[in-house]
Amino acid sequence: MNVLSLIRRKRDGETLSGDEIRALVAAYTRDEVPDYQMAAFLMAGFIRGFVDAEAFALYEAMLHSGEVLDLRDIPGIKVDKHSTGGVGDKLSLILAPVAAACGVPVPMISGRGLGHSGGTLDKLESIPGFNVNLDLDRYRRVLAEHRMVLIGQTETIAPADKRLYALRDVTATVECIPYIAASIMSKKMAEGIDALVLDVKVGNGAFMRTEADARRLAERLVAIGTAAGKPTIAYLTDMDTPLGHAIGNWIEVEESLAVLAGGGPADVRELSLLLAGTMIYLGGQAESVEAGIALGARAIEDGSALQAFIGLAAAQDADITCLLHPERYPQAPHQLVVAADRDGWITGMDTFAIGMAAVELGAGRLRKEDRIDPVAGIRLQAKTGDHVKAGQPLAVLLGSDAERTRAQVGAVAAAYRFGDRAPEPKPLVLGRIDPILGGNPLE
Repeated sequence: MNVLSLIRRKRDGETLSGDEIRALVAAYTRDEVPDYQMAAFLMAGFIRGFVDAEAFALYEAMLHSGEVLDLRDIPGIKVDKHSTGGVGDKLSLILAPVAAACGVPVPMISGRGLGHSGGTLDKLESIPGFNVNLDLDRYRRVLAEHRMVLIGQTETIAPADKRLYALRDVTATVECIPYIAASIMSKKMAEGIDALVLDVKVGNGAFMRTEADARRLAERLVAIGTAAGKPTIAYLTDMDTPLGHAIGNWIEVEESLAVLAGGGPADVRELSLLLAGTMIYLGGQAESVEAGIALGARAIEDGSALQAFIGLAAAQDADITCLLHPERYPQAPHQLVVAADRDGWITGMDTFAIGMAAVELGAGRLRKEDRIDPVAGIRLQAKTGDHVKAGQPLAVLLGSDAERTRAQVGAVAAAYRFGDRAPEPKPLVLGRIDPILGGNPLE
C-alpha cells in the first residue's frame, strides 16, 4: 500500500477500492500511518466525497478494527438507540429502562458531550458512583441480569473510530456524512445489537441544520444497518427548540426520573415513548410501533420502568439515594433568573446558543481536560410558542461560579425571539426513514 498514492488519488477525485480503504484504516490503527498523512486523506475525502461503496468500506474497516461482540448467548433481540445530539436530549435515560421493562435487552454504548450537545455518560456520572467504565465481562453480566447496560466506548470497541474522531475534531473534518455515519455505525454494530433505532436531530441546535442534510445522514445510517442485516429505523426530530425544560447533567437526570414516574415535559414523554415503542416493536415484544408505545406507557404507569433504571444504577455501583430522593441532591449555589423584557409570543429560540451557555456554566467542556459540574445548567421556564409578560422568567441559570453564571445572562436572553403573534406549531417528529414499515406509524 502506497499511502501517498491513496491521498493523491482521493485528492484528484478518484474512487478507491474497498480493499484500499480497509488497508489504510488498519495500518493507521496499527500506528503504521502518521497523523499528518491520515489528516491529509481525511481532508481530501471531506472535499471530494465518497461513493457508497467507499463509505461502506470505511464503516467496515472501523467496525473490524477491534472486537465485535457476540451476545447471542443472552436471550432476546438486542436493540439500541442512537441520537445525533442535541440540547436537553436525555432520552436514553428514559427509553432504555422503558424498553428493558418491556422485555427488550438494551446494550447501550454511549458518548460524552460534544460541543454544545450534552452527553449521556456525563449525565449518568452526575449520579454519585455510577460506573460507565465496565469491562466487557461485566457488561455482559449486567445486561443479562437487568436487560440493559449503559457504558462508554472501550479500548477494544472500534478503536479506529476513537483515533479518527480525535483527528477529525482538530482538522475541521467533522461535518462529513460518510465520516459521521461510519463513526456511529461502527460503534453500534460492534456492541452486539440485533436492531437499531436512530434519532437524527434537525435544526439550529443540531449538527444537521437542514432537513435535507439530516435526511441524507439518516438514509446513509439506515442503509448501513440494513446491509449489516440489522433492522434499522431512523426518525428525523426537531431541534430548533431544546427538548424538555432541563439542560445540564443532574437536572436532566432529575427530569428523566420525573418522566419515568409518569410526569415530566410533554415533548420528552412523546419522543421517549415513540423511540421506546419502536425499540419494543423491533425487539419482538409488540406487533406494531403503536402497540410498543402502549406497552411503554404501561411500563411507566405501573412503575416498572423507573424500578428498572434504579436497579441498573445500583448494578453499576451508583448510590441510588438521590434517585429515590432527588430533593436531597446538592443544589447549584448560584441561581440567576433571565426575565423577558417585553410582552409577547416566543416565536423562536437559538438552541445552539442556549446549549453553549450551558457549556459555559460548566455543564460541558470547553477543553478536553475540563471537569463537568454536575449541578450546572439551565432550567427553561418558557419555550417557543409560549406567551410571556415583561418581567416573567424565561430561564434560571444554575452554576457553581458566580461570575461565570452572571456572564451567561445576556447570552440566554438574546437566544429568545419575540413577536406579536403566536408562531405556527411545528411537529416534533419531522419524518422517518426505514425499509421495514413505510409510512408514518402515528397516522
